[in-house]
Amino acid sequence: MSSRRSTPVSAKKASKPKRLPTTSFLLEIGSEELPWQMIQPAMVQLVESMTGLLANHRLSHDRIQVFGTPRRLAVLVQGLAARQTPALQEALGPSKAVAFDAQGRPTKAAEGFAKSQGVDVGDLETRETSKGVYLCAVKREKGLPVATVLTAHLPYLLQRLTFPKTMKWNVSGVRYPRPVRWVVALVGGRALSFDFAGVASGMHSRGHRFMLRGKQGVASKGIRIRRPELYETAMTRGGVVADPAKRREALAGKLKQLARSVKGRVYQANYEELLDQAVYSLECPNILTGTFDETYLDVPAEVLIASMEEHQGFFSVVNRKGELLPRFFAPTNMEMKNMELIKVGNERVLAARLADARYFFDEDRKTKLADRVSDLNGVVFHKKLGSLHDKTQRMINLTYDLGVAAGDSQMIPPCQRAAFLSKADLVTGMVGEFPGLQGVMGEHYAAHDGEPVEVCQAIGEHYRPRTPDDAIPETAAGRLLALADRLDTLVAFFCAGIVPSGSEDPFGLRRSAFGVVRIVIEAGLNVNLGDILSHAERMLATQEIEAGEHTGPPLLKFLEERLRYYGRTVAGYREDVMDSVLDRADGAACDLRDLFLRMEALQAITSQQDFESLIVGFKRAHRIVEKEAWTERTVDTALLTHPTERTLHEAVETAGRAVGQMLDARDYRGALQQLIGLKTPIDQFFDGVLVNAPEPEVRANRLSLLRQVDDLFSAFGDLSQIQVQGQ
Repeated sequence: MSSRRSTPVSAKKASKPKRLPTTSFLLEIGSEELPWQMIQPAMVQLVESMTGLLANHRLSHDRIQVFGTPRRLAVLVQGLAARQTPALQEALGPSKAVAFDAQGRPTKAAEGFAKSQGVDVGDLETRETSKGVYLCAVKREKGLPVATVLTAHLPYLLQRLTFPKTMKWNVSGVRYPRPVRWVVALVGGRALSFDFAGVASGMHSRGHRFMLRGKQGVASKGIRIRRPELYETAMTRGGVVADPAKRREALAGKLKQLARSVKGRVYQANYEELLDQAVYSLECPNILTGTFDETYLDVPAEVLIASMEEHQGFFSVVNRKGELLPRFFAPTNMEMKNMELIKVGNERVLAARLADARYFFDEDRKTKLADRVSDLNGVVFHKKLGSLHDKTQRMINLTYDLGVAAGDSQMIPPCQRAAFLSKADLVTGMVGEFPGLQGVMGEHYAAHDGEPVEVCQAIGEHYRPRTPDDAIPETAAGRLLALADRLDTLVAFFCAGIVPSGSEDPFGLRRSAFGVVRIVIEAGLNVNLGDILSHAERMLATQEIEAGEHTGPPLLKFLEERLRYYGRTVAGYREDVMDSVLDRADGAACDLRDLFLRMEALQAITSQQDFESLIVGFKRAHRIVEKEAWTERTVDTALLTHPTERTLHEAVETAGRAVGQMLDARDYRGALQQLIGLKTPIDQFFDGVLVNAPEPEVRANRLSLLRQVDDLFSAFGDLSQIQVQGQ
């Protein structure tokens, strides 16, 4: 038996490592057309799963490339080790004292351990541990060929791919979004053999359904992939651009070229989403241009664009002034010399869509928006919260509260009129067909009915911001109406006990709260929400919807958390800065803009010289008054016997008056500058006196002085939360 122990090996001249042989690997899953939204997430899963599989089985590699089209998901690994990296496995057994008797013969413990590990007793080694010397079984694995490892594990990798919706398509029981038609699995020039979803793997793929480059008959026989690294070339020969990045580049270039040819530009509002749809819906990316009858331009541009984008996936074209042109760019999965038939077909389909849109537009305008408001009684806002008509009445009252709170009473009449009409377009035919046009159509229909401009604009703007990148409403009436809508929604759902939990937020309440934060901050509205939210609760109570445990401070806390999110993601504020302001508020403050201005001022001053050393001195004072016990009282100037404590007291009194005035005026940077001016007096105080003086009266007086310092800083926020380097 060897009785070696682990010891450091003496340094030797490094030899050039021997490069292990490598190969390449390709896996492709072919199916019926996948929904375009599923492809990119599946590609991410595939490359992550493959990376994990190779790492877990000691297979080194170079580049991993992933491909995806509607009919295929594929991954290509280059520089893949031909065999697993050799492994050394050690297993500790019984202690040496137990494993051998007094004569050095192995005991049953040693023999049993060796047998369990599949080694001879004589091959056991020893290892020194913190508990003594123990037996160790060392097993060396040379590693299996890569083909053996992958053949065994690829079926499980594929079965673990997840999709939003799947089905069982055959007796295999495997779930996949669409029926699997072929599987390619190659290591070097050799095909791996396994089954997935009832389909045997091989080395034959398939090209484009209708358009192939090369020999006839390829579609029926399939495309043979001779080596993994030739995959893209083979796909190109089969009429397929397998790399989504190359399809995106081709489509974007073609769109730009076509737009220049008609002296226009592609409409940008939903450009990226439409481009994604085109990229993952096509295998052979191409764009053709078409036209529609100019008479349809009488219909609002938003309607025409929605018809082209939502129903057809077409790109709209505008001129340099942003006006819609009677043209469209249609992504197509074909590239032929004569595309006229496809072009005419797309124009015919779009013409039918636009005719429907014009019909809705004409029919809707036959009934005034105001006459539709009563129809909202039949539209449920939520089963626990009444109808949209009930919500409309609450919004009318909230716009009054908000107008008064914002000091903009002249906006109250048009804003209340806009609130009355704001939801009426939800019962129109156009919004029923295009829900995304809610508010937009309300603005157009209100203008047709002769409503004032500010009323129409407020209706059109009150859903903004719809997304984090969307702008807030531009008009004062639009902002107040948008706030009223969101605040009513938040209070109503919180009263009903329907609040976000974890990642669950089915009614978009976080989005509504974030919209409130953005409007208040970016519009500079000084609005105290406490009374407004209380009024909203009382209005709900008249509908027998009583305020529950989630309203009041919990709702304000929820809004503050959205403010924190805004500070982090939009303003880029430090976490400790936000903690200093929001932890002191703790759901009790109602003025979101005031909280933001405090964070803004504190963030700006953190980089100022002397700020960190001031915080060090303040924290020392804060810790002392939090820890010590004494009878608090007003500072007795007669007991201030040391010059440094008299100086500090005078500085605090002077700064206190200035800080109070500045906080009232919301001059928070000025208030913080006053606090920075206390750095030297605080430092000199701690250097000059002993706080816990032997005389009880002096000690209590000095502690009361430090309490005065602490209270002055606390008037701004909890500055003890500020993190200082080295502390």
